[in-house]
Formats: sequence, C-alpha cells, structure tokens
Amino acid sequence: MEKFLSLSVEKQTIIVDAALLSFSNNGYKKTSVSDIAIAAGISKSMIFHYFGTKKTLYLYLIDLCGNILMKEINENFDTSVTDFFDRIKLATDIKISVMKKHPSILSFLNSMYFESDEEVKTEIKDVLAKGEGFRSKIALDGMDASKFKDGIDPKLIMKMLVLLAEGYISQSSGKAALDLEPLHKEFEEYINLLKKNLYKEEYL
Repeated sequence: MEKFLSLSVEKQTIIVDAALLSFSNNGYKKTSVSDIAIAAGISKSMIFHYFGTKKTLYLYLIDLCGNILMKEINENFDTSVTDFFDRIKLATDIKISVMKKHPSILSFLNSMYFESDEEVKTEIKDVLAKGEGFRSKIALDGMDASKFKDGIDPKLIMKMLVLLAEGYISQSSGKAALDLEPLHKEFEEYINLLKKNLYKEEYL
C-alpha cells in the first residue's frame, strides 16, 4: 500500500476509478486484475506491486469509499439540528452531493452491498455493521425525541428508513448509471409523510 500511496494523486485516481468501475460492472469474483490493469492503462504486475492481491485492493476501495462519505458527513453535518427528520434530510443531502461528485462510488457501493463471494463476505458484513452504527449516531445523538407522538420509537423509524434505502439500492442494482434527483425527491416525500404522521401536532 505504501508504494501505491506514494504515487501522485492523479495516478492514484486513475487506478482507483478503473478498479471501482471494474468491480461495479462485474462483481468481485468475475473481475480480474487484468481487467483493472487494462482499464487503468498499466500492467497487471503493477497492480500486484501496489496491492499484493485483488482482495487487498477490493478492501482498500471499500475503506476509501466509506471514509470519503464519513469525512463529508463529519465536516458538513450540523449537530445543532435536533429535529430527527431534518437530520435525516441533511445527511441524505450530503450523501447525494458526494455521489454526484464521485458517481463511481455509488455504483461500487451498490455492487458491494449485494456481493456474496465468500472471500470478501465477512469483511463486507463488518463494514455494513460499522456503517449502521455511524448512521444511528448521526441520526440519534442529540436528537429531540420529545417531538414524536407517545409510544413512537425513533430507533424503529431508523430501521424503516434503512429498509427503504435498501430498496433503492436493490432497484439500482445492475444499472450503469442512476438518476439521483427523482429518487432524492421521492425519499424526501416519504420523510415528510412520516413526519406528518409520527410527530405531535404542535411540531408540524
């Protein structure tokens, strides 16, 4: 990894984009190091020189994409916002912004979500669990739960929203490109509907 990280940002980006695209299109098992090398315009031996194995490269990409998303959220999320649904909208806006700047991240993460190869299955499961913890922290820490009607559990609402997001991921699986705007608009409509039905009258 040190050899790869010593490359210029431009060269790193070329290799990363090639790998993201290759894994997105073909999945982990069917993607070969040769595919990535050809897409990046370098030799296969250089991929091995930088990463050692295909698995190491794949896991590096997972970490990279996750870190980019978490960095953007940590830097741009306004913790003074205490409304649960406003927090969800804010986090979603940040994620959409990242996806627009780095469209290859979206397709790769979609592909990763449905990856079932045993060689990377355990690591992916760990990453998804970590992401769930981060997501809950953003939505729930410092959130004003008093706005909800009596008997409403915000954690349960979070699970519903995660299932909704999973549905969007499933819908976009296998697509080369995804139009984020209509999905973003539809998601906000669902958020507004939930807020209208789950909040006390005085907070609407």
